[in-house]
Amino acid sequence: MQKIAPCLWFNNQVEEAVLLYTSIFKDSKILSTQRLENAGPDQNEQVITMEFELFGQQFMALNGGPAYQFTPAISLFVKCESQAEVDLYWNQLAEGGVIEQCGWLRDKFGVSWQIIPNILGELLGGKDRVKAGRVMNAMLQMTKIETDQLLKAYHQEV
Repeated sequence: MQKIAPCLWFNNQVEEAVLLYTSIFKDSKILSTQRLENAGPDQNEQVITMEFELFGQQFMALNGGPAYQFTPAISLFVKCESQAEVDLYWNQLAEGGVIEQCGWLRDKFGVSWQIIPNILGELLGGKDRVKAGRVMNAMLQMTKIETDQLLKAYHQEV
């Protein structure tokens, strides 16, 4: 059993967000949904919390209202095996959101994500610091990380 799970505070979009996230990531599922009856001005059921899992990582999502907003101080880091995987997650999470630098984006709910190919860490962590520096400089020019551009920078084909 996972002892610690992040809790994501949404402004009445928890069900929409959880349904989106669990549709994007394979091996994902909704674990539970708690509803309040006769909640709000229309006296309908309202989802208050949902527990869900993305790739085995558990999360709690809360309909907490507008008191708090997400910031990039906490982001969800997605390790990608290929450019195709980067493209898949980037395109789906960026829809309706805000694209930022260096593999970061904020989805339409304001949650910050880092969509990063594994090769970036490998190239940056290599023994040749000159090549790693070229990779870093290339990455700093990107929004979505492009592995072919990283490799060109590494091999000085830029």
